[in-house]
Amino acid sequence: MEHGSFTDNSAATFSLTDEDHTIANAVRFTLNQDPRVTFCGYSIPHPSEARVNIRVQTTGDPAREVLKDACQNLMLMCRHVRSTFDKAIEDFKASNAVKAMKIDSQDSSGDDSEESE
Repeated sequence: MEHGSFTDNSAATFSLTDEDHTIANAVRFTLNQDPRVTFCGYSIPHPSEARVNIRVQTTGDPAREVLKDACQNLMLMCRHVRSTFDKAIEDFKASNAVKAMKIDSQDSSGDDSEESE
């Protein structure tokens, strides 16, 4: 939900339901990276209420568009982090696959000799 002036699109407060500090702080960080943003902050009206209010003031661009751009930038950052993490996991598994096979083969040969005795 958006709260703001009908005459001044450069400032608005957006209310996000079912959200908390996690998304609010990430959106605030991304908004503050945008040179069009003059002020950005968020508040949680009450701890028992799952709602976040994000206030955005810009240099003149519509606050709604700036928030939309920030959310898209945040999604790109998350995709980059995810792909980097997934690649690191693949690389780790690939580099340790040989070691794991050697350990498994040694363990299984040792177990067979113990069972046959």
